[in-house]
Amino acid sequence: MDRYVWDLQEIDETQVAVVGGKGAHLGGLSGIEGVHVPGGFCVTTDAFRRIMAEAPSIDDLLDRLSRLNPDDRQEIRTLSARLRRAVEAVAIPDDLAAAITRALARFGEQAAYAVRSSATAEDLPTASFAGQQDTYLNIVGSTAILRHVSRCWASLFTERAVTYRQRNGIDHRTVHMAVVVQRMVLPHSAGILFTADPVTGNRKVATVDAGFGLGEALVSGLVNPDVFKVRGGEVVAKAIAAKQRAVHALPAGGTQEVVIDSRRQEQPALTDTQVVQLVQLGRRIEAHFGRPQDIEWCLAEDGFQIVQSRPITTLFPIPETGDQENHVYVSVGHQQMMTDPMKPLGLSMWQLTAMAPMHQAGGRLFVDVTRRLASPASRAGLLDVVGRGDPLVRDALETVLELDDFVPALPDADPGGPPVGTAPTSIETDPAIVTELIERNEASVAALERDIRTKSGPALFDFLLEAFDEHKRVLSDPLSMQVIMAGMQATWWLNDKLHEWLGEKNAADTLTLSAPDNITSEMGLALLDVADVIRPHPDVVAFLRGVEDEGFLDELAKLAGGTEARDAIEAYLDRYGMRCVGEIDITRPRWRERPSTLVPVILDNVRNFEPGAAVRRFEQGREKAQQKEQGVLARLRALPDGDQKADETKRMIDRVRTFIGYREYPKYGIVRRYFVYKQALLKEAERLVQADVLPEKEDIFYLTFQELHDVVRSHRVDDELIRQRKDAFRSYQALTPPRVLTSEGETVTGSYRRDDVPAGALAGLPVSAGTVEGRARVILDMADADLEAGDILVTAYTDPSWSPLFVGITGLVTEVGGLMTHGAVIAREYGLPAVVGVEQATRLIRDGQRIRVHGTDGYVEILA
Repeated sequence: MDRYVWDLQEIDETQVAVVGGKGAHLGGLSGIEGVHVPGGFCVTTDAFRRIMAEAPSIDDLLDRLSRLNPDDRQEIRTLSARLRRAVEAVAIPDDLAAAITRALARFGEQAAYAVRSSATAEDLPTASFAGQQDTYLNIVGSTAILRHVSRCWASLFTERAVTYRQRNGIDHRTVHMAVVVQRMVLPHSAGILFTADPVTGNRKVATVDAGFGLGEALVSGLVNPDVFKVRGGEVVAKAIAAKQRAVHALPAGGTQEVVIDSRRQEQPALTDTQVVQLVQLGRRIEAHFGRPQDIEWCLAEDGFQIVQSRPITTLFPIPETGDQENHVYVSVGHQQMMTDPMKPLGLSMWQLTAMAPMHQAGGRLFVDVTRRLASPASRAGLLDVVGRGDPLVRDALETVLELDDFVPALPDADPGGPPVGTAPTSIETDPAIVTELIERNEASVAALERDIRTKSGPALFDFLLEAFDEHKRVLSDPLSMQVIMAGMQATWWLNDKLHEWLGEKNAADTLTLSAPDNITSEMGLALLDVADVIRPHPDVVAFLRGVEDEGFLDELAKLAGGTEARDAIEAYLDRYGMRCVGEIDITRPRWRERPSTLVPVILDNVRNFEPGAAVRRFEQGREKAQQKEQGVLARLRALPDGDQKADETKRMIDRVRTFIGYREYPKYGIVRRYFVYKQALLKEAERLVQADVLPEKEDIFYLTFQELHDVVRSHRVDDELIRQRKDAFRSYQALTPPRVLTSEGETVTGSYRRDDVPAGALAGLPVSAGTVEGRARVILDMADADLEAGDILVTAYTDPSWSPLFVGITGLVTEVGGLMTHGAVIAREYGLPAVVGVEQATRLIRDGQRIRVHGTDGYVEILA
């Protein structure tokens, strides 16, 4: 086999390093029975490396490029143009030119060829890089082909390819370019076949885009294609476009746009029979590569030719079940306010400590609700509970139920578990119950902290498995469940009845202001107290403005007032330091591990508040709730049967104020335990690093709990597995998890069925009453907080760790959330108008725009 030129028949998909992604896939395709690939060869990456070595200026240009900010578009444009010129200026050495010319002689020296870039970081399972490098069609003659091979090498440095690598953290020196040279196909029709629906994700539905002439007309957007959808071997939908133009090959080389005869324009580019035949080929290709494919095809006299196949990288993965049954999954992340991907240790720890079986896909967790949906009795309860929490999930589930026979029907006798949302046995409205539950939890965590200290090695893992049982026992405490349900049901009762009797929407929002025992709202107010300690000391404030690393607490003591400041921050971390954004993932850095995260919020509080703000805020909320209660009861007494309505309402107000604050406590307990588990596991990781088993302790985050147990026992680790897990995690970060997912891969987002939202406004779920207008601050990372008084926070999701920001804002908008998720609960606690579940809010609202949040009616207006 020649070092520089390989025949496509000699290549398979394992040889990406030699022939690039496109070349490897074409080689793999060539070996599939019944799949026809135009003949040709590949100029290997060895040839590219040799060319790069011949141009001494390239090293310096690559060094300069690696130091650039990915957003410095002008400098990227300049440097990438210089790199392309440097590569194209290198003369192809005689022996390399001769090898290419010999290969051309085998396939026909005067034939027309496609000359196609094939980079080593292209058409990979985790990043397609589609369209980043160049392809040249209908090139005739060896001189022209050699010139276009050089152009393909240079196209590794197109501005778009360079920017893509910069943004994805890929080192330019690690990517090399091969070039595929293939006989041209002169087709009647050409286009793209997706073996899964690229819009819905459904793996059972294939989509075919087709046009006349070369596929270039579709790829470049010159014409709209015919679109066919195929399921189960038949065309189930089609849209035939008016195809006015096509791209044809010219006899002497190159291509030309032509106008299609008006009588042919509305004819389909493929017959239904041909479409089905093409999809059958696609299924064969998909089976070979083991994942859904995006396939470029041509139809010529001798049938279909496949000119490219790459993985579809935008599809959300499907949980693995090992059966062929239909399944419906609901996202856990949308309930837990954490839709980012989790690392493998985080996923497995949550699965081991959760109250329901959970499945993973795309770095996210899902609950299988198929059996609940299958039985009419449990279905009603499930839809009611999820609908109260997040109407989009309910709508998505109802959409799935409308699919013919997708969810099997089960008799009511087998609802697949206890009914969802049924009222637990009643309890007295007694604050002592909440106190008792908190004391029980504190004692359990204290015992965990005490007992884990002496455990290490395999014994630690045995201890942790027992600790997880205790964790679940505390979580499933029937009294705790009763208190949570009592608070939620009292809230629903108040909202329903006061709307019915007084025409008031979301009255409970005001009645729950400054409810007692809410650990999350206390956490936000406590940071105002920290700001009070720091505010009188200008040296401390100035020092905090320059904090860049995590050693700043030790430095504080050297400043006037620094000891008090450090003690205040330390005391805060002792109580809340186990929290962080995305805290259900044990691998996320906690505030105690990264206290600098809190510094911007402390500085905002120093700037935006007066001393004593925490006590005042809490008191004002309590007074507002009291005034609301008096007003509501007085109005009720004036109604028919008024005394009875007022007495019932008073009982429910007392109940909601007694119990609703506790709603936040179990999560606090979980996260405290998680931090104890994490510290113990990181100590094991340090021992593994010292024993040269692992290069760095954070590598344990890419192992499941059981895998880590095995590594600790055997002192052996699979380095390749960890590398693959890191690559997979990076790819998952680009995916948006759906609220509902089916086993066919269909992602169902749900929609608000509403006609009360003004034109142009963004619909969402009203979770905290009131209307507010102000400047939108679009913040995706709490560490980037820079808030002024009167700002409205717009973000993807908020978990309890965001609550310190809530004291400094006047309203809240999130993309994810429900009536009883943490952001909603805390917004009500603080009296902030809030709308959650606003699809793509962080993209549709720009930072700094003026917006109006309608927290009572559930929509957001963009004003300017």
